[in-house]
Amino acid sequence: MTADRATNRVEKGVGRGEPFAFTLDGRTIQAFPGETVAAALLAVDIRTLRRTEKTGAPRGVFCGMGICFDCLITVDGRPHLRACLTEARPGMDVATQDEAGWRAGRA
Repeated sequence: MTADRATNRVEKGVGRGEPFAFTLDGRTIQAFPGETVAAALLAVDIRTLRRTEKTGAPRGVFCGMGICFDCLITVDGRPHLRACLTEARPGMDVATQDEAGWRAGRA
């Protein structure tokens, strides 16, 4: 693979398996085996994963190791999963969420 301005992944000297895709709010995201959802999203500069209920303030990866709850996402209809602990899988449907756990921007 060559370095690409559209990704923040380290390229030089890194071996990866075959890439696969999942979706985030309908957008196709490329990931590699062993990556978490958070890692795949950060690699393509997606930082906001949810918004707070009261103020709508954006939240994303904070601790990156499963201690906080800032990177909550909905995966295949299951809300309140931490993106930093959820391994990306081919075809999974990931959604950002608001504080109540609903898909952000959707009724």
